[in-house]
Amino acid sequence: MSWNQAVVAIQNRTQLVPTVGVVLGSGLGAFASELEDAVEIPYDQIPGWPVSTAIGHAGKLVIGKIGDTVVAVQAGRAHLYEGYNMAQVTFAVRVLGKLGVKSLLLTNAAGGINKEYQQGALVLISDHINLQGANPLLGPNDDSLGPRFPDMSEAYSRDYRAIAKQAAREMGTSLAEGVYAALSGPNYETPAEIRYLRTIGADLVGMSTVPEVLVARHMGIRCLAISCVTNMAAGILDQEINHEEVLEIGAKVRGTLVELLKRVIPRLG
Repeated sequence: MSWNQAVVAIQNRTQLVPTVGVVLGSGLGAFASELEDAVEIPYDQIPGWPVSTAIGHAGKLVIGKIGDTVVAVQAGRAHLYEGYNMAQVTFAVRVLGKLGVKSLLLTNAAGGINKEYQQGALVLISDHINLQGANPLLGPNDDSLGPRFPDMSEAYSRDYRAIAKQAAREMGTSLAEGVYAALSGPNYETPAEIRYLRTIGADLVGMSTVPEVLVARHMGIRCLAISCVTNMAAGILDQEINHEEVLEIGAKVRGTLVELLKRVIPRLG
């Protein structure tokens, strides 16, 4: 796959040069409509770009402005559970980096492991545990993109998390922080797996985000990630988990998340 072909295809559609990238997770795509002077490009019109098949993912790249900041928004992402490999899952982040993105803001729908969380809570990811059984940086290293052994001691920017917390305070709300465990899916976890994840220090669990962050940090892109706790993980509540609930809770927090992103994005960089 050629990132450069995708870059050229996007540059042929808009003269805007994005400095901030945004990845929107399941049921969280409403933010894309907030951009001014926006150009929408369906994924199937970008060479090499994987098409979203997951429910709740629109499948388009939207480039526009939030204030004076030019933003590239992925309305939908690719996941391992769709049958894509790690190179395909992270293709978009490589392209955004080539376009000029220096800051990446990711959102996702996550299961709450920490019993202090409630459904609908927005949680900043402070760190992650990669349990997907794969890594997008495997194989020969492209030194033009980043180093062979990239440092992950601050995968999620401490400064960016402080910015997000300040923006939340201005809105009269607060943001917790937590460790996100990434599994491949597509099944939801078993109660035993959730007990294991809690034991090793996870507060949240999901099926995305970590591959993109690994690639972004490899390229020197600073990251901020926000999870929407759309369901409590298996075994915490005496009820089954279903994707419709995930989308429903995502819709309920839409307004809060959109307002938060609009406040945070101009302050990144």
